[in-house]
Amino acid sequence: MPPFRLLPAALTALLLAACTTTGTQMAADGWREDAPTPEFEAAGRMGVKENERGSYANFDWLRTAGLQLFDVKTPLGSSVGRLCQDSSGVQAVSANGQTYRAATTAELSRQLLGYDLPVAYIDRWANGLRVAGEPYSILPDGRLQQMGWRIQRNLDDNGQVRLLHMERTGLSLRLIFDRFGQPERSPASCDTLSEQTA
Repeated sequence: MPPFRLLPAALTALLLAACTTTGTQMAADGWREDAPTPEFEAAGRMGVKENERGSYANFDWLRTAGLQLFDVKTPLGSSVGRLCQDSSGVQAVSANGQTYRAATTAELSRQLLGYDLPVAYIDRWANGLRVAGEPYSILPDGRLQQMGWRIQRNLDDNGQVRLLHMERTGLSLRLIFDRFGQPERSPASCDTLSEQTA
């Protein structure tokens, strides 16, 4: 198995995870469309369950006006890889330094995994926002259904996202947030970020 296969497992993890449902589920009328996606920095645990097989990892997530960055780590803190998207496209870098590039996250996901992950939309769903211009419905239990995914968002006592659970047939993705707040850094591009961490 090529070393980069660990990154897709964890990116596929960008998505599930660990324990029981936490926080209080957001009300059905809380899903909005008429707002821009805010900048944020977050960290937590994630995982994916694909046809009964699970993968788990930790994540650091940065979303600014210029880019979106996911750093994926093992539970012990070792780097698994990095996914970065800016105006020039998207790139994934494995722990051994191998780089994969594509125009969109959907294209990169298909290239590495053989199927699409909703990476391009998770930042909106994490903030209680629907993807603008895309059909949707609110399920009786309050979850959002959009773009083939059923999305549950649970909030902590401060109204911040605590759990984001996304599922479709055969695939369940869950993020549990330990931290979610304003960004402390604002790299200009994925290349700038690479230079800073090289």
